[in-house]
Formats: sequence, structure tokens, C-alpha cells
Amino acid sequence: MIEQQTPASPQTGENPSFVKLAMRNMVRKGRQSLLHFGLTAVGLLGFLVLIASLGRPQIPGG
Repeated sequence: MIEQQTPASPQTGENPSFVKLAMRNMVRKGRQSLLHFGLTAVGLLGFLVLIASLGRPQIPGG
């Protein structure tokens, strides 16, 4: 099915870029990568909403 390739063995003799390694790992571990991306996005969104709600100005008499 999926071939296991080692990122430490470049064919041309030059070091593969980090982007290529990241994409290869993401393809190899697709569901886990998507889960981590989703958790990171939800956490960042929650943090931004928390900061926005704490930094909201208080209007007197409202």
C-alpha cells in the first residue's frame, strides 16, 4: 500500500527541504496530522476569543 521511505536518504546527494519532509510525514500520518492541526486551530481560536473577551472595554451604565 504505502511505501515507507526514510527522509534521511536523499537520492541526489543534497539534503531534502523541511517542506518536503513535512509534506511526506503529513501524507504518511494523514489522520493524526489533521487531528493535531484541528486541535491547534481550536485552541488558538479559543485563546483569541478569551483574550478578546478579557480586553473588552467596560461601558459604565450599560
